[in-house]
Amino acid sequence: MLDPNNEQSIGAADPQGMLDHIINLPKQLEDGWAAAGQLELPKHFEEVKRVVVAGMGGSAIGGSLLASLLAPESSVPVFVVRDYDLPAFAAGPDTLVIASSNSGNTEETLSALEQAPQRGGQLLAMPTGGQLAERARQARLPLITIDYQSQPRAALGWSFAPLLNLASRLGWAHDLKPDLDEAVRVMREWGRELTAGTPIMKNLAKREAGQLMGRIVFVFGAGYFGEVARRWKDQFNENAKTWSAFEELPEANHNLLAGTDWPDGFASKVMALFLTGARDHPRHVKRIELTRTAFMMAGCNTDILSARGESPLAQMMSLIQLGDFMSLYLALLYGAEPTQVDALATFKQEMVGE
Repeated sequence: MLDPNNEQSIGAADPQGMLDHIINLPKQLEDGWAAAGQLELPKHFEEVKRVVVAGMGGSAIGGSLLASLLAPESSVPVFVVRDYDLPAFAAGPDTLVIASSNSGNTEETLSALEQAPQRGGQLLAMPTGGQLAERARQARLPLITIDYQSQPRAALGWSFAPLLNLASRLGWAHDLKPDLDEAVRVMREWGRELTAGTPIMKNLAKREAGQLMGRIVFVFGAGYFGEVARRWKDQFNENAKTWSAFEELPEANHNLLAGTDWPDGFASKVMALFLTGARDHPRHVKRIELTRTAFMMAGCNTDILSARGESPLAQMMSLIQLGDFMSLYLALLYGAEPTQVDALATFKQEMVGE
């Protein structure tokens, strides 16, 4: 088994450098913000009353995080479409459709892109290249080019920070740049504790990864942390190649708690992780405490992971960073290559074959 205290062994087990992408996430945020800042926004974007982000997987999570972040303050709702068709309300010049696809070739996103102009909506594209970039240039659409080569999930800074920039410049929220600066600072400080060179006794991510081995991971988040929990689940799936699920509170208190009796023996194979932070609603704090107790009484292993920072954005990103590191170390402990997602690539080929 991999020695989690051996930095050279960790590097050898991660030949495509997923660790480097995780370490670079703060810089991605800075670069993604700067790239969006260079785009001259059309005047009519100021009339937008609703935003629809069309994307899949790692290209969609930035939109989901934006929706969570803006919900408490913004009069401009953000919706995320992870499918071929736009919803009926995504129509007219006061709707902005943002097509986000790291590869530029995601078939669901391209399908949604085709529908937007037919409904009179405004458009913006965010790819590295591919068909999405080509179509955007042909139609002379506003284009933010993702200048980062990696798997989509490893380019989160580029799928999220440009949206933060747009939200700030178009008045959907307060100026988010100070919050972004705080997030970058907090992540860099905590990242030094979580990186491969830090021994397990001083490295929370390594210790937590060890506790997850052989267990199905359920990640719980409330408020700002609901979509952060989704990110954790996705990273455990793709990096560690392991079963995982996410649940949002308080919704899980109205259904999931009733489903912990059967099948026999399942509970002992579950690790329930609860994401918390200083911005939690007081009632969420109580719910997390009671939900964790219920899971422990059912025979599950549990733990609470707390965010760092003051602003909601810093707290969200600090926990995302922790989850990314944990998923990497869990992958290596399982002997899985963190970057490759052969099951997904095979499935996409089968879809093309049809």
